[in-house]
Amino acid sequence: MADGAARVKEIIASELGVEIEKVTDDASFVDDLGADSLDTVELVMTFEEEWEVGIPDADAEKMQTVRQAVEYLRGAGCFDNDG
Repeated sequence: MADGAARVKEIIASELGVEIEKVTDDASFVDDLGADSLDTVELVMTFEEEWEVGIPDADAEKMQTVRQAVEYLRGAGCFDNDG
C-alpha cells in the first residue's frame, strides 16, 4: 500500500498550490498554507474521492491541520498505520 500520509500531503500541496516542503504535519490549512473555507471544502471532497470515504461535515470542520487530516483518514481505515 502506498504511503497514505505522503499521499495526503501531495493532495494538499496540489489543491492549495503550495510547495510540498511547506506541507508539514503541524501546518494549518488556513494559517500556514493560505487556504480559505472553499479550499478546505475542496480538500475534503478530494480526500473523499481519493479514498472512497464519506466524511461528515462535523468531522471535516475538525480537520484544520495536515496531521488531523492524516489521523482522521487513518482512523477511517483509508490506509494503515505505516502510511
